[in-house]
This record gives sequence, structure tokens and C-alpha cells, in this order.
Amino acid sequence: MNKKVQLPLQTMNLVLGFMVWVIISALLPFIKEDISIPADRLAILTAIPVVLGSILRLPLGYYANIVGARIVFIASFILLLFPVYFISAASSFTHLVIGGLFLGVGGAVFSVGVTSLPKYYSKEKLGLVNGIYGMGNVGTAITTFAAPVIATQIGWSKTIQLYLILLLAFAVLNVFLGDRKETKVKTPLMEQIKGVYKNEKLWFFSLFYFITFGSFVAFTVYLPNFLVTNFELAKVDAGMRTAGFIVAATFLRPVGGWLADKFKPLFLLMGVFVGLTIAAIILAFSPSIGLYTVGCLTIAVCAGLGNGIIFKLVPFYFNKQAGIVNGIVSMMGGLGGFFPPLMLSFIHSVTGQYSIGFMALSQVALASLVIVVWMYFQDKLAISSEVFNSTGQGILVTDVSGRINAVNPAFTNLTGYTEEEVIGKNPSVLKSGRQSGEFYGRMWAEIKAQGSWQGEIWNRRKNGEEFLELLTINAVKDDSGDVVQYVGTFSDITAKPISRSGGGNQNFKPNPQLQG
Repeated sequence: MNKKVQLPLQTMNLVLGFMVWVIISALLPFIKEDISIPADRLAILTAIPVVLGSILRLPLGYYANIVGARIVFIASFILLLFPVYFISAASSFTHLVIGGLFLGVGGAVFSVGVTSLPKYYSKEKLGLVNGIYGMGNVGTAITTFAAPVIATQIGWSKTIQLYLILLLAFAVLNVFLGDRKETKVKTPLMEQIKGVYKNEKLWFFSLFYFITFGSFVAFTVYLPNFLVTNFELAKVDAGMRTAGFIVAATFLRPVGGWLADKFKPLFLLMGVFVGLTIAAIILAFSPSIGLYTVGCLTIAVCAGLGNGIIFKLVPFYFNKQAGIVNGIVSMMGGLGGFFPPLMLSFIHSVTGQYSIGFMALSQVALASLVIVVWMYFQDKLAISSEVFNSTGQGILVTDVSGRINAVNPAFTNLTGYTEEEVIGKNPSVLKSGRQSGEFYGRMWAEIKAQGSWQGEIWNRRKNGEEFLELLTINAVKDDSGDVVQYVGTFSDITAKPISRSGGGNQNFKPNPQLQG
């Protein structure tokens, strides 16, 4: 029973963590009425909580494996009591920066669940499970929507103090409902990092999450003040619109994970980055509030789907190192929420508009699309390579002049010749001398006429031993119909020669360019 409650419990933990994480950005329009904050530092203040929230994701994910999610969540909620109270009593910009930095613990707990929950579910369900857990992002919507409403009644300071009650309540809840018997993994942190850091897919996934989750965080922390300043919306109206953005992105996250369980994740990710590219271009032209809403909602949809898809890809490609990879990828995603607000603020201070910043987002999304397309076709090539290398039949590939371009491991096992010994040479190195020139001539004529040939032929291994093989030769043609290479596949049938009786090619003969 305890294991069954981990998904809803940890998802609610994430909701609270994200509620706390965005307290400052949600209440900034109220806070700056009481505390003097320079206009050029507003973006820094909203981005500060993201810093520690990103960096701490790596150690929190690691320690979730070492001591279990229960202990990490309890410790995180107790630690958050201090910055929350400190901010509620803040009286200067410096106080807000210090408190905001440590609010990052709330965002860092994300890596705890994505490390812990896969231990309770099969690989086929991880996309949906991580997607459901990722719905904890809705915590940012709850704070963004509810905090301004409550602050209009009791003030921003008392509103923040209400979070102290929630943090204490959830710390106690995890004491009783957290899984004390969670499977522990005690591989040293540096050893885990060394095992994955050279894998290019780790950094590709980090880039993708940097963009998708970074877009989500950046718009979440920036929209409330942006909508008030640039479109002169009421503070509560801006909060509700931002909440709508968050809800759309959050509830589409499990949809993205579910779709990734059912269909090809990389193909789905292509659609995500196409959408992000188009939406960012729309925003770059500083549209009216109507088109701006369309652009923001498109980003919400793509970011939500993309977040779910990416955390299906991580355990798919890093099954045994999912914990450390989830930590690194989620850390990069958090940093993705830190830089865009600062970049947009800097660009606005220099140019007076945000167009260049949004255009930069569109170009990064476009570059990511190119990478995803490349990965998709690389995967297809990898599958072909795996088939080539793992099949029990010997395979050799020659160009049209008969020079060997490639052989597989089974070729070496059957003939004794290594790849280095035969590449660039003619298959006549296997020649046994038992077949006549006329035999080869008839065979070659058949290949030219039909494009393929199959039959039995005697060949010689490297050690001089002769063996009978069943050989199939196919001519490979390009789109214009010209032969570009020949592929020969064979197996040793010395002990069980195949009968030549029956219809079809009764006198099968070998290709003179592929066999001796």
C-alpha cells in the first residue's frame, strides 16, 4: 500500500515545492510597492530562485538514491521554512535576493521524484508516470493565481507566511507516508557522472530540456510583471493569464509522456520544436495582446508536451543511470529558466524591445529541431548497424568493382579473416578452386538479369580448411536504378548441404566478384 501512494504523494510534494519556488515573482507587483527595487534589477530578482533550484537538482537527485525520497523531501521542506519566513519579513532588495536564492530548494525537489518513481514502475509506463509527476508544475500556477488574490486581502507578507503552515504539514505527511524501504543506490556521484558525461545524448537531452522547461519557467516568472508593464493589465488579471499559461503547460506534460509511450518520442519532439520556433517568431514581432496570447499558449503547449517527452527519453536511453542523468538534465532545464529573463531584460534595456530575444529563442528551437532530426536518423542507422553486427550469418559488402567495403563479426567467425585483413581486397581471398570459370559466368549473368542469386559454394577459411556455404547475393541499386554495391550473406552448411532439387534456381552459382 505504501508503494502505491508514492506517485500521488511525491506529485503533491512537487506541487508545494513549485508553489514556494515562485513566491517572489508572483507577488512582485505587490512587493515593489513597499520595497524599492530598481527597474533594471527586476529580472535578476525573479531569476535568482532559479539558480539554486537548478544547481541543487543534481545533488538532490543523487541523495534521493542514497537515502530515499522520503528523507530528501522532509529535509527540503524544513530547510524552506527559513527563506520563506525571511522573505515575509524582508525590507530591502538585498533581503529579497538572499531569501530568493534559498527558495531554489523548492524547485530543486523536482529531481527527487524523477529519480525515485521509476523504481516502482515498468519501463513501458515511465513516460506517463514522469508526466503525471511533472504535473507538480501546477504549483507555480496555484501561487501565481492565488497569491495575488490573497495578498489584496491580507497583504503580501502574511500571504507568504501562510506557506510556512503548508511546509510543516507536508514535512509531517512525508514522515508517515514516505517509503522507508525504497531501493537505495549507493554508487559514488563522480563515478556516476564519469559513466555518462561522454554520451552525447545526455547533452542533447539537456539542451532540449533547457529550452522546453526553460521556456516554461521563464514565462512563468516573467509574465506577471511583463503583462502589467507592457499591456497595462491589472495585477490580478496578469496573474490569471500567467496561471492559464502554467495550467496548459502542466496538464499537457503527462499527455506528452503518454504519447511518448505510444509513439516514437523523437518524432514527437520534432513537432515540439517546430511549434516553439513558430511561436517565438510570432512574439518577436511585438504583436497585440491577441497574437501575444496565441504565441504564449503555443509555447505552453509545446513546452508541456516536450517536458513529458524528454523524461520518457531519459530512462529509455539511460536505463541504469537514470538517476544521475535526470539530475543533470533537470538542472540544465532549471538554468534554462534563469537566463532568458536576464537576456530579455538586457535586450530591452539596450533596444527598448524584446524582439531580438524572442527571435533568439526561435533560432535555438530551430537548431534543436535539426539535432532531433539527426538523432532520429542516427537511431535508424544504429538499428541497422546492430542487425548487421549481431546476425549469425556472415555478411560482406563490396563496391561495383568487387572491393570489400565492410564485413560483420560473423564473417570473421566463419572465415577466420578479420575486417582489417579483407577490407579493400577481392572476395577471391576465400577461393577454394572447386568452381569453374563457366560456373561463375552463368551466375554473374543471372545477377545482372535478376538482381540476386542464391546457391551453394565451396570456399576456404584462413587456416586452409574448405567449407560449404549457402550464399545469397543481392545487387543494391540507387534511386536511378544503377548498381552501387553488392551484399553477400552466407552460412556454413558443410554438415548439412542443401538439396538442389525442385523449381527455381536449381543451378545456383556464386558471383565472381563476391566469391573466388
